Amino acid sequence: MSQPDADPFDFWYAVNNTEVVQGPQKTLEAFGNTHITYYLLSELMDSVDKVRVREGVVEAAKPQIITPNMSDLPLEGFSDAESQRYVDWLKDNAQDLHFLQYGFKIRKQEVKDSVVSDPIEQVIDNVRKQVADTKQPYSAIIHGVESPWEVCLLKLMIDMVEQSGPAHHQQFQSQGLLPSSPMGPGDQRSQIDAAFLDASRDPNLIPELHKFLLGVGAFEENEDRFYALVRASKR
Repeated sequence: MSQPDADPFDFWYAVNNTEVVQGPQKTLEAFGNTHITYYLLSELMDSVDKVRVREGVVEAAKPQIITPNMSDLPLEGFSDAESQRYVDWLKDNAQDLHFLQYGFKIRKQEVKDSVVSDPIEQVIDNVRKQVADTKQPYSAIIHGVESPWEVCLLKLMIDMVEQSGPAHHQQFQSQGLLPSSPMGPGDQRSQIDAAFLDASRDPNLIPELHKFLLGVGAFEENEDRFYALVRASKR
């Protein structure tokens, strides 16, 4: 497959550089809406020890079993075109996601945006303490990118769907809403995401990432993501 030229600041750039520092203590609700308070931290470009802290709420509507895929999934409040491109890629390439089995409607509600002058490690520690004080089970801390930052939120939601899917499936089965069928584990996806994150932070690991993807038979489905990482590493 050819390697098309593309702006390195696309959705793969965001996905490859997104780390969920601290996820919610609870999984998504199976029979109701879930409101997740997020703290998205991103280091400002060309600025030393300047970190933007975005605090807001993402709402995931209750799973709709009548929706067998993501074709009807709207993104309310997500203005970045890269967010929709990411969703489009998932529809075409990630059939194993539980996201695709009963769909989620996501709405982003912006709360506040501030810039602090501290190293990213210190900011993360400060936000951890803030979250601990709130004692909210649906809070998440994300270390992401400035642009396209909304993709980082979608990455959080996809991770949560992976974690929530098996329990949801069992609950739906117990209610007679779904037939019995096994749910595939998301362990390999988690390993792939971790390998991409490591390689985004240390380009010397890109050859190892390539070898790993080939070894687990996942290179073809992650080819675009891999070459986006290669392009970004050469900036």
